[in-house]
Amino acid sequence: MDVKISDAIKYVGVDDTTIDLFESQYVVPEGISYNSYVILDDKITIMDTVDARATDEWIENVKKVLGDKTPEYLVVSHMEPDHAANIEVLAKMYPDMKIVGNAKTFVFMSQFFEFDFEDRKVVVAEGDVLDLGAHKLQFIMAPMVHWPEVMMTYEQTEKVLFAADGFGKFGALSLTAHEDDWACEARRYYFNIVGKYGMQVQAVLKKAATLDIQKICPLHGPVLDENLGYYINLYDTWSSYKPEDKGILVAYASIHGNTAKAAEELAKMLEEKGAPKVVLSDVCRDDVAEVIEDAFRYDKMIVAASSYDAGLFPPMEEFLHHLKSKAYQNRVVGIVENGSWAPSAARTMKSIFDGMKNLTIIDDVVTIKSTLKDDSRAALEKLADDIIKTNI
Repeated sequence: MDVKISDAIKYVGVDDTTIDLFESQYVVPEGISYNSYVILDDKITIMDTVDARATDEWIENVKKVLGDKTPEYLVVSHMEPDHAANIEVLAKMYPDMKIVGNAKTFVFMSQFFEFDFEDRKVVVAEGDVLDLGAHKLQFIMAPMVHWPEVMMTYEQTEKVLFAADGFGKFGALSLTAHEDDWACEARRYYFNIVGKYGMQVQAVLKKAATLDIQKICPLHGPVLDENLGYYINLYDTWSSYKPEDKGILVAYASIHGNTAKAAEELAKMLEEKGAPKVVLSDVCRDDVAEVIEDAFRYDKMIVAASSYDAGLFPPMEEFLHHLKSKAYQNRVVGIVENGSWAPSAARTMKSIFDGMKNLTIIDDVVTIKSTLKDDSRAALEKLADDIIKTNI
């Protein structure tokens, strides 16, 4: 796999095309890349390791670039095991190599590993610069993007930002072309993994705005070297919890199919009434990570769910709690419930939404008793009209 960065900065990462679930929860049909880089200079520096699933191939890549040379430093941007699993392996290969991280990095390192790294530590803080020769590494602390020890590194000479998990995306590099729709899988990655920490991402973006960045090297996904304003502006939108597009997500959870039929009919109504975009998703069967992605992408959402055990059908409850955990906000929401004898879904959904910020909830809840009838169909029509005309 040939990923070109520059004559001095080499890509030594590895694709994982056999993984089924990233973080044991996110479907990755096109795999994932574990990115790692080598800076060739007077003091050779390796930027992060990779997941234990990719150890052998990564070591081969590193040795191919280094030959008989010895690295002076390993910079650890993030201690999550998909990037840090091979720290001890590398340290044993190169006993004189120093390990660069911040104070929290080494706290986590002692939790993950038992080897003695005390005499090899190089502890850095905000704004510190490490001189490699022709290259200068400036360290940018990025706490809670998305772990507390995360830091990014700006290489001042070639103007490269090593962005840790920032600007990452799902997909192995060998299976996804650079010109593919980056935003789709980057958006799913961002909101499901980093999304809770918008305020912290905003803080890092303010720091990045002071730098002349020509390339972004993330720990997952392609190296970004063109139209960087596009990617940075998307991150600004996402981390500000602003809708990216106008549209309505209709997310439903149906036990026997009647709530699904109502949601499908509602989606047709919205399209016929001129909604700019309507997305229909079954939270019982669709990839919930994609439904989360669409909930944040669009400015409006309608949730339709069956009642269950005097509460809410669990797949919808799980979806809403996931939304809440990722700080869903600044949207317009409509509610549809179904119940054969004691409808209770709306009450439960409202209680979950009450824990979220800056939501405009359409006042009139649509209640279906088992199946759509003329009265509940008319209520769906009204809900469609109301949500189309309601703005945040």
